[in-house]
Amino acid sequence: MKYLFEPIPVVSLAIAGRVERFPVRRVYCVGRNYVEHAKEMGFSGREPPFFFLKPADAVVTGDAGATLGVPYPSLTKSLHHEIELVVAIGTGGRNIPAAEAERHIFGYAVGLDMTRRDLQNDMKKQGRPWEIGKAFDRSAPVGVVTPASEAGAVARAEISLSVNGEARQRSDLSKLIWNIGETIEHLSAAWELAPGDLIFTGTPEGVAAVVQDDLLVGQVTGLQPLRVQIT
Repeated sequence: MKYLFEPIPVVSLAIAGRVERFPVRRVYCVGRNYVEHAKEMGFSGREPPFFFLKPADAVVTGDAGATLGVPYPSLTKSLHHEIELVVAIGTGGRNIPAAEAERHIFGYAVGLDMTRRDLQNDMKKQGRPWEIGKAFDRSAPVGVVTPASEAGAVARAEISLSVNGEARQRSDLSKLIWNIGETIEHLSAAWELAPGDLIFTGTPEGVAAVVQDDLLVGQVTGLQPLRVQIT
């Protein structure tokens, strides 16, 4: 097949202990999936889950131990961090029951949903889509994928983020409003999932702004940490 121009290379993530890499197809994100974060954003209760997407080429990745560079984006004066567990789908499907979701998961990683909060808030006030606040270039740093069989008890793992050594976000994945299986059930009712899909499962309370030169370290117990430098 002859293309008009060279196709964009496939975005892929390193896999712990393997030579193979995990190719990224789509990036789904769950909004307001921790009670305390929902409250700090002005909401409360167990509302039905909602989703937004980021482009695959928004993913920033590197090998184990690497510090990923994320440039401070244009148009914003309020770049926020949101630490999240990322689920890597290995087997696709539609209308996947929560009880069967685990067998569709290849592994897990630590991710950051970087957000141009001022732009997102402006779009919300106008009732317009807020991709400009979420789906910008290099807005989705993701660490190394740990296969599910090696990740331990992820559903009860601690999740945390520090900025320049100072704790910013800390919670437990058992506090997800919609757990991993339920999230996959709802998501697969709206879209057919496929190998290579990533699911950002939501962020706990403590989101805040970062500035140039800040060093962010995100961790989920049992997974390889994610290090990001704002450049």
